[in-house]
Amino acid sequence: MAIARSTKWLAIARRHPSAWLLAVQLLGVLLYPAMDEAGASRALFGAFGIAVLGLALWVVRRSPLGMWVALVLAIPSVVFSISGALLGRPALVTTAQLLECLLYFYTAGSLIAYMLQDHKVTRDELFAAGATFTLLAWAFAFAFAVCQQWYPGSFVATSESELRTWMELLYLSFSLLSGVGLSDVVPIHAQARALVMLEQFAGVMYVALVVSRLVGLTMIRRIQS
Repeated sequence: MAIARSTKWLAIARRHPSAWLLAVQLLGVLLYPAMDEAGASRALFGAFGIAVLGLALWVVRRSPLGMWVALVLAIPSVVFSISGALLGRPALVTTAQLLECLLYFYTAGSLIAYMLQDHKVTRDELFAAGATFTLLAWAFAFAFAVCQQWYPGSFVATSESELRTWMELLYLSFSLLSGVGLSDVVPIHAQARALVMLEQFAGVMYVALVVSRLVGLTMIRRIQS
């Protein structure tokens, strides 16, 4: 009986990898405040990031885009991240964040291609729509992290620290992508403001894409019926 149940759950997991990715990322939103410190929490933060990367690779496998691109970005990212943490080299960590940023953008594009490859909306594609939003938020948060390393003082907030924490940058990213703009983190440097404008544009266009697809599929169903 236990074997049958485990087999059933494995089958469900294989059918809905996007749901796992979305669930883990939303769980990360709740756990990141506790992992935003140094020491053991920092190691847990890195391990959680690697787990998200693994799920992102799993999701890309279902996309019509190439898996090799994701691997080229993911493997060096893990290597640089671990090396930077062990050696205490911020430059290596920044390189890892840049690669993760590119990987999340690529994974988001892969999910969009996956959702648009047919004229049906499956349950997994609905999860993919949510996962794509969180992937874009993570990607821009990594872009902000790289930006503030390359251009110190890119973002200011109520705290006196020069560098914004990961939670602050992720909060800013979600605020911009959703269009609500509720954040106490303000871009100051020109490059930071350029990234912010790009994310605002991406958020509006993604919502327009999802809405237009749903409307188009509704019209197709009415014509066919």
